[in-house]
Amino acid sequence: MAAPRSCALWSYCGRGWSWAMRGCQLLGLRSSWPGAPLSARLLSQEKRATETHFGFETVSEEEKGGKVYQVFESVAKKYDVMNDMMSLGIHRVWKDLLLWKMRPLPGTQLLDVAGGTGDIAFRFLNYVQSQHQRKQKRQLRAQQNLSWEEIAKEYQNEEDSLGGSRVVVCDINKEMLKVGKQKALAQGYRAGLAWVLGDAEELPFDDDKFDIYTIAFGIRNVTHIDQALQEAHRVLKPGGRFLCLEFSQVNNPLISRLYDLYSFQVIPVLGEVIAGDWKSYQYLVESIRRFPSQEEFKEMIEDAGFHKVTYESLTSGIVAIHSGFKL
Repeated sequence: MAAPRSCALWSYCGRGWSWAMRGCQLLGLRSSWPGAPLSARLLSQEKRATETHFGFETVSEEEKGGKVYQVFESVAKKYDVMNDMMSLGIHRVWKDLLLWKMRPLPGTQLLDVAGGTGDIAFRFLNYVQSQHQRKQKRQLRAQQNLSWEEIAKEYQNEEDSLGGSRVVVCDINKEMLKVGKQKALAQGYRAGLAWVLGDAEELPFDDDKFDIYTIAFGIRNVTHIDQALQEAHRVLKPGGRFLCLEFSQVNNPLISRLYDLYSFQVIPVLGEVIAGDWKSYQYLVESIRRFPSQEEFKEMIEDAGFHKVTYESLTSGIVAIHSGFKL
């Protein structure tokens, strides 16, 4: 999602919250064309350059950031319930498939952007912990001379239970992060997890920081997708991987018609009945339709500097996993 002009950065690193104010400038390009007075040309072109879409509505880029923020602030508490209702639970399978394609190893440093409720982060922690435990078992079997006390100590070392892996969840919406943090505490996720309030278009991280960057069902809400992709490339280490799970354009005519009927006639009604919010879910449906096609998005990822870019269609093309490597 796009940021307002100024935003506060919050992070949680196991000992408490810290914050720092940082400015978020929206940069635009202006050009002119012949045949009109200079002032009129600049004014008109500036207006065109700063317009974008909010669903099917045309708004200014600055206005979109606030509108998208309000949508996710509104749906945060019912976000998980609505995901289950809207997808009939299939979103869980899609996220499992993303982790299966990721196949992280112990020691992997993951950045999950627009992941406020923690779904990808929790799956990542479960996966790497399982991998690390299997590695421990192999090592212990090879060391038959260890005592029971030494074996127990190996398994009780919570700090090493992830093999050095770490996930940072970055989201621009404080309410989404709040829900994710509450879920983490309730489900017992503590080690190897941090929460950061930040903008996908201007990430508050150093260059070459992470092994994997993920964004699931979030990049379509970003005002400047190309800028978010460039930031993803910047914060990844050489050899790092970009993974994006997002709705796509359905090519099968019959499935497309059924999908449109369900999306526009059923999902907003569910939003009103369950979350008391018709408009937010109408926007979420419209934002899916405005997202670039699979091939167009693939080109955008390549333009950001990624190599070996692919996309894998899931559930008859309703969603896709795009991936690429930073050389």
